[in-house]
Amino acid sequence: MARKVVEKNISYDSGKKLYYVNMDYGKDESGKRIKKTKTYPTKLEAKAALKEFEANKTKGLLVFPKKTTLKEWLDYWMDNIVKPNRQPTTYQFYKSMIDKYTSPLLGSTPIQDLKPMQIQKYYTQLKNKNKLSPNTIRKHHDMLHLALGTAAKQEQILQNPVDKVEPPQKQHKEARFYNLEELKALFLLVKNTDLEITVQLAAGLGLRREEICGLRWNHVDLENRKIRICEARTIAGTEIIAKDTKNQSSNRTLTISADIVELLLKEKAKQEKNKKYLGDLYEDSGYIVVRDDGKPYRPNYLSEKFKKLIDDNGLPPLTIHGLRHTFASVANSQGITLFEIGKVLGHSTPSTTGKIYTHLFDNTHEATLEKVAEAENLDKKEG
Repeated sequence: MARKVVEKNISYDSGKKLYYVNMDYGKDESGKRIKKTKTYPTKLEAKAALKEFEANKTKGLLVFPKKTTLKEWLDYWMDNIVKPNRQPTTYQFYKSMIDKYTSPLLGSTPIQDLKPMQIQKYYTQLKNKNKLSPNTIRKHHDMLHLALGTAAKQEQILQNPVDKVEPPQKQHKEARFYNLEELKALFLLVKNTDLEITVQLAAGLGLRREEICGLRWNHVDLENRKIRICEARTIAGTEIIAKDTKNQSSNRTLTISADIVELLLKEKAKQEKNKKYLGDLYEDSGYIVVRDDGKPYRPNYLSEKFKKLIDDNGLPPLTIHGLRHTFASVANSQGITLFEIGKVLGHSTPSTTGKIYTHLFDNTHEATLEKVAEAENLDKKEG
Protein backbone atom coordinates (compact mmCIF):
# COMPACT_ATOMS: atom_id res chain seq x y z
CA MET A 1 0.00 0.00 0.00
CA ALA A 2 1.32 3.44 -0.95
CA ARG A 3 2.34 5.83 1.72
CA LYS A 4 0.22 8.90 2.23
CA VAL A 5 1.92 12.24 2.86
CA VAL A 6 0.53 13.69 6.06
CA GLU A 7 2.78 16.74 6.13
CA LYS A 8 6.12 17.85 4.71
CA ASN A 9 8.74 15.06 5.05
CA ILE A 10 6.32 12.78 6.95
CA SER A 11 4.22 10.04 5.34
CA TYR A 12 2.02 7.24 6.71
CA ASP A 13 1.73 3.58 5.68
CA SER A 14 -1.69 2.37 6.89
CA GLY A 15 -0.82 -1.26 6.14
CA LYS A 16 2.29 -1.29 8.31
CA LYS A 17 0.87 1.34 10.65
CA LEU A 18 4.15 3.28 10.58
CA TYR A 19 5.08 6.92 10.03
CA TYR A 20 8.04 7.57 7.72
CA VAL A 21 10.27 10.60 8.25
CA ASN A 22 12.43 11.75 5.33
CA MET A 23 15.67 13.31 6.57
CA ASP A 24 17.64 15.38 4.08
CA TYR A 25 21.29 15.71 5.12
CA GLY A 26 22.25 17.87 2.19
CA LYS A 27 25.11 17.08 -0.19
CA ASP A 28 28.28 15.15 0.57
CA GLU A 29 31.81 16.08 -0.58
CA SER A 30 31.13 14.67 -4.07
CA GLY A 31 27.93 16.71 -4.45
CA LYS A 32 25.62 13.72 -4.01
CA ARG A 33 22.46 14.42 -2.00
CA ILE A 34 22.23 12.25 1.10
CA LYS A 35 18.79 11.25 2.39
CA LYS A 36 17.70 8.81 5.05
CA THR A 37 14.28 7.52 6.12
CA LYS A 38 13.37 6.51 9.65
CA THR A 39 10.13 4.97 10.92
CA TYR A 40 8.10 5.75 14.04
CA PRO A 41 4.92 4.16 15.47
CA THR A 42 3.09 7.45 16.11
CA LYS A 43 2.70 10.77 14.36
CA LEU A 44 3.74 12.57 17.54
CA GLU A 45 7.08 10.70 17.68
CA ALA A 46 7.64 11.26 13.96
CA LYS A 47 7.08 15.02 14.30
CA ALA A 48 9.37 15.19 17.35
CA ALA A 49 12.13 13.31 15.51
CA LEU A 50 11.84 15.56 12.45
CA LYS A 51 11.90 18.67 14.63
CA GLU A 52 15.04 17.47 16.43
CA PHE A 53 16.67 16.57 13.12
CA GLU A 54 15.96 20.00 11.61
CA ALA A 55 17.23 21.74 14.75
CA ASN A 56 20.49 19.76 14.68
CA LYS A 57 20.84 20.47 10.98
CA THR A 58 20.49 24.21 11.60
CA LYS A 59 23.10 24.05 14.40
CA GLY A 60 25.52 22.06 12.24
CA LEU A 61 25.34 19.03 14.56
CA LEU A 62 24.38 16.43 11.97
CA VAL A 63 26.59 13.54 11.02
CA PHE A 64 26.26 12.17 7.47
CA PRO A 65 24.77 8.65 7.62
CA LYS A 66 27.77 6.96 6.04
CA LYS A 67 29.08 3.73 7.51
CA THR A 68 32.67 3.68 8.75
CA THR A 69 33.59 0.52 10.62
CA LEU A 70 35.45 0.78 13.91
CA LYS A 71 38.45 -0.92 12.31
CA GLU A 72 38.50 1.65 9.48
CA TRP A 73 38.23 4.49 11.98
CA LEU A 74 40.96 3.11 14.24
CA ASP A 75 43.25 2.73 11.20
CA TYR A 76 42.64 6.39 10.32
CA TRP A 77 43.06 7.52 13.95
CA MET A 78 46.31 5.60 14.42
CA ASP A 79 47.85 6.84 11.15
CA ASN A 80 46.73 10.47 11.36
CA ILE A 81 46.39 11.27 15.06
CA VAL A 82 48.46 8.86 17.16
CA LYS A 83 51.49 8.20 14.95
CA PRO A 84 52.34 11.87 14.22
CA ASN A 85 51.64 13.15 17.75
CA ARG A 86 52.46 10.43 20.29
CA GLN A 87 55.55 8.52 21.34
CA PRO A 88 56.36 5.40 19.26
CA THR A 89 55.87 3.32 22.42
CA THR A 90 52.30 4.63 22.75
CA TYR A 91 51.60 3.89 19.08
CA GLN A 92 52.88 0.32 19.42
CA PHE A 93 50.95 -0.21 22.66
CA TYR A 94 47.67 0.90 21.05
CA LYS A 95 48.42 -1.13 17.91
CA SER A 96 48.93 -4.28 19.96
CA MET A 97 45.58 -3.81 21.74
CA ILE A 98 43.72 -3.02 18.52
CA ASP A 99 45.21 -5.86 16.44
CA LYS A 100 44.79 -8.51 19.13
CA TYR A 101 41.46 -7.57 20.68
CA THR A 102 39.54 -4.52 19.46
CA SER A 103 39.49 -5.15 15.71
CA PRO A 104 38.67 -8.88 15.93
CA LEU A 105 35.88 -8.33 18.47
CA LEU A 106 34.37 -4.95 17.48
CA GLY A 107 36.09 -3.93 14.25
CA SER A 108 33.26 -4.78 11.84
CA THR A 109 30.72 -2.59 13.66
CA PRO A 110 30.14 0.84 12.07
CA ILE A 111 31.08 3.57 14.54
CA GLN A 112 27.74 5.25 13.80
CA ASP A 113 25.99 2.11 15.14
CA LEU A 114 28.32 1.35 18.04
CA LYS A 115 26.33 1.32 21.27
CA PRO A 116 27.51 1.62 24.88
CA MET A 117 26.10 -1.86 25.59
CA GLN A 118 28.36 -3.42 22.93
CA ILE A 119 31.41 -1.79 24.44
CA GLN A 120 30.37 -2.87 27.94
CA LYS A 121 30.06 -6.47 26.71
CA TYR A 122 33.49 -6.12 25.08
CA TYR A 123 35.00 -5.28 28.47
CA THR A 124 33.20 -8.26 30.02
CA GLN A 125 34.61 -10.57 27.35
CA LEU A 126 38.11 -9.22 27.90
CA LYS A 127 37.74 -10.04 31.58
CA ASN A 128 35.99 -13.42 31.47
CA LYS A 129 37.26 -15.00 28.26
CA ASN A 130 40.60 -13.29 27.67
CA LYS A 131 41.43 -13.10 31.39
CA LEU A 132 42.69 -9.52 31.23
CA SER A 133 43.14 -7.59 34.46
CA PRO A 134 40.93 -4.60 35.38
CA ASN A 135 43.91 -2.27 34.87
CA THR A 136 44.53 -3.63 31.35
CA ILE A 137 40.83 -3.37 30.46
CA ARG A 138 40.93 0.21 31.73
CA LYS A 139 43.65 0.90 29.14
CA HIS A 140 41.34 -0.45 26.42
CA HIS A 141 38.65 1.89 27.74
CA ASP A 142 41.00 4.89 27.66
CA MET A 143 42.13 4.09 24.12
CA LEU A 144 38.57 3.72 22.80
CA HIS A 145 37.50 6.89 24.59
CA LEU A 146 40.27 8.86 22.87
CA ALA A 147 39.64 7.31 19.44
CA LEU A 148 35.87 7.81 19.46
CA GLY A 149 36.26 11.22 21.08
CA THR A 150 38.19 12.23 17.96
CA ALA A 151 35.41 10.74 15.81
CA ALA A 152 32.89 12.98 17.58
CA LYS A 153 35.12 16.06 17.22
CA GLN A 154 35.57 15.38 13.51
CA GLU A 155 31.79 14.97 13.10
CA GLN A 156 31.81 11.29 12.24
CA ILE A 157 29.48 10.46 15.14
CA LEU A 158 27.15 12.67 17.18
CA GLN A 159 28.47 11.63 20.57
CA ASN A 160 31.07 9.36 22.11
CA PRO A 161 29.42 6.07 23.19
CA VAL A 162 32.29 5.36 25.60
CA ASP A 163 31.03 8.25 27.78
CA LYS A 164 28.12 6.02 28.79
CA VAL A 165 30.16 2.89 29.57
CA GLU A 166 31.24 1.85 33.07
CA PRO A 167 34.99 1.17 33.03
CA PRO A 168 36.53 -1.22 35.57
CA GLN A 169 37.98 0.37 38.68
CA LYS A 170 41.74 0.73 38.67
CA GLN A 171 43.52 -1.59 41.07
CA HIS A 172 46.53 -0.12 42.81
CA LYS A 173 49.09 -2.83 43.44
CA GLU A 174 51.42 -2.46 46.37
CA ALA A 175 54.95 -1.82 45.14
CA ARG A 176 57.29 -4.72 45.93
CA PHE A 177 60.68 -3.84 47.38
CA TYR A 178 63.58 -5.25 49.39
CA ASN A 179 64.42 -4.47 52.98
CA LEU A 180 67.99 -3.43 53.81
CA GLU A 181 69.11 -6.97 54.63
CA GLU A 182 67.86 -8.31 51.28
CA LEU A 183 69.37 -5.34 49.46
CA LYS A 184 72.79 -5.94 51.01
CA ALA A 185 72.61 -9.60 49.95
CA LEU A 186 71.81 -8.48 46.39
CA PHE A 187 74.71 -6.00 46.36
CA LEU A 188 77.09 -8.83 47.29
CA LEU A 189 75.71 -11.03 44.51
CA VAL A 190 76.13 -8.45 41.74
CA LYS A 191 79.54 -7.15 42.82
CA ASN A 192 81.97 -7.26 39.87
CA THR A 193 79.26 -8.56 37.51
CA ASP A 194 77.59 -7.01 34.45
CA LEU A 195 74.54 -6.20 36.59
CA GLU A 196 76.37 -4.20 39.26
CA ILE A 197 75.91 -0.77 37.68
CA THR A 198 72.25 -1.45 36.84
CA VAL A 199 71.47 -2.55 40.39
CA GLN A 200 73.38 0.33 42.01
CA LEU A 201 71.72 2.96 39.81
CA ALA A 202 68.23 1.53 40.32
CA ALA A 203 68.55 1.07 44.08
CA GLY A 204 70.83 4.04 44.76
CA LEU A 205 69.15 6.67 42.57
CA GLY A 206 65.71 5.20 41.93
CA LEU A 207 66.22 5.14 38.15
CA ARG A 208 63.84 3.35 35.81
CA ARG A 209 65.24 0.49 33.72
CA GLU A 210 64.81 2.51 30.50
CA GLU A 211 66.60 5.50 32.06
CA ILE A 212 69.56 3.30 33.03
CA CYS A 213 69.72 1.91 29.49
CA GLY A 214 69.61 5.47 28.11
CA LEU A 215 72.50 6.83 30.20
CA ARG A 216 75.47 8.05 28.15
CA TRP A 217 78.90 9.08 29.34
CA ASN A 218 78.25 12.68 28.29
CA HIS A 219 75.36 12.74 30.78
CA VAL A 220 77.78 12.25 33.67
CA ASP A 221 80.04 14.79 35.41
CA LEU A 222 82.19 12.54 37.58
CA GLU A 223 84.31 15.39 38.93
CA ASN A 224 81.28 17.22 40.34
CA ARG A 225 79.36 13.99 41.08
CA LYS A 226 76.36 14.84 38.90
CA ILE A 227 74.32 12.70 36.53
CA ARG A 228 71.71 13.99 34.08
CA ILE A 229 68.63 11.85 33.40
CA CYS A 230 67.35 12.97 30.02
CA GLU A 231 67.11 9.95 27.73
CA ALA A 232 65.52 6.50 27.78
CA ARG A 233 66.11 3.42 25.66
CA THR A 234 62.91 1.46 25.38
CA ILE A 235 61.05 -1.08 23.30
CA ALA A 236 58.46 -0.05 20.69
CA GLY A 237 57.05 -3.20 19.13
CA THR A 238 60.10 -5.09 17.89
CA GLU A 239 62.34 -2.02 17.79
CA ILE A 240 64.54 -0.54 20.49
CA ILE A 241 64.42 3.25 20.37
CA ALA A 242 66.09 6.13 22.17
CA LYS A 243 63.71 8.85 23.30
CA ASP A 244 63.36 11.69 25.76
CA THR A 245 62.41 10.76 29.31
CA LYS A 246 58.69 10.36 30.17
CA ASN A 247 57.95 14.03 30.88
CA GLN A 248 59.57 17.30 31.96
CA SER A 249 59.80 16.23 35.60
CA SER A 250 61.57 13.00 34.56
CA ASN A 251 64.30 15.14 33.02
CA ARG A 252 66.41 15.75 36.12
CA THR A 253 69.96 16.10 37.44
CA LEU A 254 70.95 14.03 40.47
CA THR A 255 73.95 13.97 42.79
CA ILE A 256 75.74 10.62 42.87
CA SER A 257 77.58 9.06 45.78
CA ALA A 258 81.33 8.54 45.93
CA ASP A 259 80.72 4.77 45.62
CA ILE A 260 78.80 5.20 42.36
CA VAL A 261 81.49 7.56 41.04
CA GLU A 262 84.09 4.88 41.77
CA LEU A 263 81.94 2.25 40.07
CA LEU A 264 81.52 4.40 36.96
CA LEU A 265 85.25 5.15 36.77
CA LYS A 266 85.92 1.42 36.94
CA GLU A 267 83.41 0.78 34.13
CA LYS A 268 84.90 3.54 31.99
CA ALA A 269 88.38 2.03 32.35
CA LYS A 270 87.00 -1.40 31.43
CA GLN A 271 85.35 -0.01 28.29
CA GLU A 272 88.56 1.74 27.24
CA LYS A 273 90.44 -1.54 27.67
CA ASN A 274 87.86 -3.44 25.59
CA LYS A 275 87.94 -0.74 22.92
CA LYS A 276 91.71 -1.04 22.60
CA TYR A 277 91.59 -4.83 22.55
CA LEU A 278 88.75 -5.21 20.01
CA GLY A 279 89.66 -2.29 17.76
CA ASP A 280 87.23 -1.96 14.85
CA LEU A 281 85.05 -4.71 16.30
CA TYR A 282 84.18 -2.47 19.24
CA GLU A 283 81.02 -0.35 18.88
CA ASP A 284 81.61 2.99 20.59
CA SER A 285 77.93 3.65 21.34
CA GLY A 286 78.55 6.19 24.10
CA TYR A 287 76.23 4.35 26.49
CA ILE A 288 77.27 3.43 30.03
CA VAL A 289 75.54 0.05 30.35
CA VAL A 290 76.99 -1.98 27.48
CA ARG A 291 78.28 -5.41 26.55
CA ASP A 292 81.99 -6.14 26.26
CA ASP A 293 81.85 -5.19 22.55
CA GLY A 294 80.37 -1.77 23.37
CA LYS A 295 76.86 -2.50 22.13
CA PRO A 296 74.12 -1.39 24.53
CA TYR A 297 72.06 -4.08 26.23
CA ARG A 298 68.46 -4.68 25.24
CA PRO A 299 66.28 -3.51 28.16
CA ASN A 300 64.52 -6.88 28.30
CA TYR A 301 67.84 -8.73 28.44
CA LEU A 302 68.77 -6.89 31.63
CA SER A 303 65.41 -7.83 33.15
CA GLU A 304 65.82 -11.48 32.16
CA LYS A 305 69.37 -11.61 33.50
CA PHE A 306 68.30 -9.94 36.76
CA LYS A 307 65.40 -12.38 37.21
CA LYS A 308 67.70 -15.36 36.65
CA LEU A 309 70.13 -14.03 39.26
CA ILE A 310 67.31 -13.62 41.79
CA ASP A 311 65.84 -17.06 41.08
CA ASP A 312 69.17 -18.89 41.08
CA ASN A 313 70.16 -17.45 44.45
CA GLY A 314 66.88 -17.85 46.29
CA LEU A 315 66.19 -14.16 46.88
CA PRO A 316 62.56 -12.95 47.09
CA PRO A 317 61.07 -12.23 43.63
CA LEU A 318 61.78 -8.67 42.44
CA THR A 319 62.14 -6.75 39.19
CA ILE A 320 64.61 -4.01 38.31
CA HIS A 321 61.71 -1.60 38.79
CA GLY A 322 61.32 -3.07 42.26
CA LEU A 323 64.75 -1.63 43.07
CA ARG A 324 63.31 1.81 42.30
CA HIS A 325 60.61 1.05 44.87
CA THR A 326 63.35 -0.11 47.25
CA PHE A 327 65.00 3.30 46.91
CA ALA A 328 61.71 4.98 47.88
CA SER A 329 61.30 2.65 50.86
CA VAL A 330 64.81 3.32 52.18
CA ALA A 331 64.38 7.07 51.63
CA ASN A 332 61.09 7.01 53.55
CA SER A 333 62.69 5.09 56.42
CA GLN A 334 65.29 7.86 56.69
CA GLY A 335 62.60 10.51 57.17
CA ILE A 336 62.84 12.00 53.67
CA THR A 337 59.59 13.71 52.66
CA LEU A 338 57.18 12.51 49.99
CA PHE A 339 57.90 15.64 47.94
CA GLU A 340 61.68 15.10 48.02
CA ILE A 341 61.39 11.42 47.12
CA GLY A 342 59.10 12.27 44.19
CA LYS A 343 61.57 14.87 42.88
CA VAL A 344 64.41 12.32 42.82
CA LEU A 345 62.20 9.70 41.17
CA GLY A 346 61.07 12.20 38.52
CA HIS A 347 57.37 12.15 39.38
CA SER A 348 55.30 15.02 37.99
CA THR A 349 53.39 15.61 41.25
CA PRO A 350 53.61 14.47 44.90
CA SER A 351 50.22 12.79 44.42
CA THR A 352 51.83 10.41 41.91
CA THR A 353 54.36 9.38 44.54
CA GLY A 354 51.60 9.05 47.12
CA LYS A 355 49.47 6.78 44.92
CA ILE A 356 52.35 4.41 44.21
CA TYR A 357 53.75 4.29 47.72
CA THR A 358 50.62 4.67 49.88
CA HIS A 359 51.57 1.64 51.96
CA LEU A 360 54.98 3.16 52.74
CA PHE A 361 53.51 6.39 54.06
CA ASP A 362 50.62 4.92 56.05
CA ASN A 363 52.41 5.55 59.33
CA THR A 364 53.88 8.92 58.40
CA HIS A 365 50.89 10.81 59.79
CA GLU A 366 51.42 9.16 63.18
CA ALA A 367 54.92 10.58 63.54
CA THR A 368 53.65 13.96 62.32
CA LEU A 369 50.84 14.06 64.87
CA GLU A 370 53.18 12.98 67.66
CA LYS A 371 55.61 15.79 66.82
CA VAL A 372 52.80 18.38 66.68
CA ALA A 373 51.35 17.14 69.98
CA GLU A 374 54.80 17.27 71.58
CA ALA A 375 55.36 20.83 70.36
CA GLU A 376 51.93 21.98 71.54
CA ASN A 377 52.44 20.40 74.96
CA LEU A 378 55.74 22.22 75.30
CA ASP A 379 53.98 25.50 74.51
CA LYS A 380 51.37 24.78 77.18
CA LYS A 381 54.03 24.00 79.77
CA GLU A 382 55.90 27.21 78.97
CA GLY A 383 52.65 29.19 79.26
